[in-house]
Amino acid sequence: MNLLEYVAKEILAREGVPVPQFGVASSPDEAFDVAVKLNKTPLVVKAQIAAGGRGKGRFADGYEGGVKICKTTEEVREVAAKMLGGILVTAQTGPVGQPVRKVIVTESVNIVEEIYLSLTYSYSEAAIWVMGSRLGGVEIERIALENPQAFVKKTFLLDQPLWDFQLREFGAQLGFKSKSLVDFSKILKSLFQAFIKHDATLCEINPLAIDRENRFWALDAKISIDDNSLFRHDGLSTYRFETVYDSQELEALSHGVNYVGLDGQIGCLVNGAGLAMATMDILARFGGRPANFLDVGGGADQNQVEKAFRVLLSHPNLKVILINIFGGIMRCDLIAEAIVEATKKQPLHVPLVIRLEGTRVKEGKEILEKSSLQYVFAEDLEEAAKKAVNLVEK
Repeated sequence: MNLLEYVAKEILAREGVPVPQFGVASSPDEAFDVAVKLNKTPLVVKAQIAAGGRGKGRFADGYEGGVKICKTTEEVREVAAKMLGGILVTAQTGPVGQPVRKVIVTESVNIVEEIYLSLTYSYSEAAIWVMGSRLGGVEIERIALENPQAFVKKTFLLDQPLWDFQLREFGAQLGFKSKSLVDFSKILKSLFQAFIKHDATLCEINPLAIDRENRFWALDAKISIDDNSLFRHDGLSTYRFETVYDSQELEALSHGVNYVGLDGQIGCLVNGAGLAMATMDILARFGGRPANFLDVGGGADQNQVEKAFRVLLSHPNLKVILINIFGGIMRCDLIAEAIVEATKKQPLHVPLVIRLEGTRVKEGKEILEKSSLQYVFAEDLEEAAKKAVNLVEK
């Protein structure tokens, strides 16, 4: 789960990273109130979306830039009005863009230098990978490609304590000295604390700015949380819906189902992420295009499967549904009952191809046979994929 900038900054501030004062707003009037409360000028208004490149982005209505410097509180209100409710397109959003539901209003910093700093995992080394550069800022991706020597990289082993000398050693490799080295080491230590405490897969500050008084400021922040750890972070789970913009994905997420919408015509309902990927691959092999990735998981109940099936039916390009279930913990009879119940409440308007195998498959088939449901049965995945593709082409 990716956190929006304002949430990431709140986390970093709690861990001791210096963050400029800011407030969050969902309306132009709220933005104005934040600006008045900050009582400083100039101020910066930043659109909150889950993608980078906002400063150079463009709104669908032609308004330029998702990051604006404002000289007055009234200008903050005007800029917020132009951003909120708009669709911001950046190099990372693709042409569709993302809607702006919130902005942050933050005090401006006189920047002398911009630094890049991040933590992530090195899975091959079972370690935390720290990366930093004195050439941080908006062009960091280009710099990484054209001048990788500008980055300092170091791994920290997970089963060994984090020593202050290691942090200072990393800061010294970036060229920091005396007080700047001490201050930078403290920030890096705080970043480590945020990374570990929140089960993050990425903690990034870009830029970590140095102002004219030689003070450090985290001007932007990105944190990604391991979804599998969310049960340990109730406070963070509430932010999960902020970065999901597709209505079908939102509905599926609200029922605990993993769903990603695609632009194909064959809706897929599968249990297990690996089997879902294999289903999509074999469809592509036979010339089909999946309309979605949908994994109901191994522990879904009948209600969740029914909801997932209804999400499938709402896809605008849908021409065929392929159900591919390999029953383990997930029983085939439960799947069959859920499909029958779902189609009673929302009649099927496209052909249905079903492949069932595994736990209680005999009972599952009996439920389907006794129902009034019209479907095509397949004995294995290859046969199911071929039948689904053929039905699309008819």
